[in-house]
Amino acid sequence: MKRIVIFGLGSELYGMDIYELQEIIRMVEITRIPKAPSFIEGVINLRGKVIPIIDLKKKFGIVGDENSSERRIIVANIGEQKAGLIVDHVSEVTTVRDEDIEQPPAVLGLESRFISGLAKLGERIVILLKADEILNAMEKKELKNLSEEETNDEASQNI
Repeated sequence: MKRIVIFGLGSELYGMDIYELQEIIRMVEITRIPKAPSFIEGVINLRGKVIPIIDLKKKFGIVGDENSSERRIIVANIGEQKAGLIVDHVSEVTTVRDEDIEQPPAVLGLESRFISGLAKLGERIVILLKADEILNAMEKKELKNLSEEETNDEASQNI
């Protein structure tokens, strides 16, 4: 049994193990960072901590409406770093039985490293993501550097 949070990106449903997540928040103002990778929207201040924000639709190459009032930020652990993941909407938290989860098809190749499985929920299929694998090693390093730079910039402004 696995507890997952289900969310939408474009017309597809995705899910993540609830234990990989810290919290879900409403969209807030995002500070843009020059020269950041295109899928990094910027950073937010979450209770005194600088958190990088990743637009999952841009990361996965999904097109669709960007200005829905239903958009949320899922704060997750990505490597040793906390990051916010922008999603179109969060629909539910549910329990999935192990026998209702299938491995991703091998035809997806290396690009599927961040997919842990496909959950069958009635007639729906939910693509299960591994939060820690959404970014590759190079992207994780960029994310860590981005967060440290922004924290250092804030510290120098407080002097």
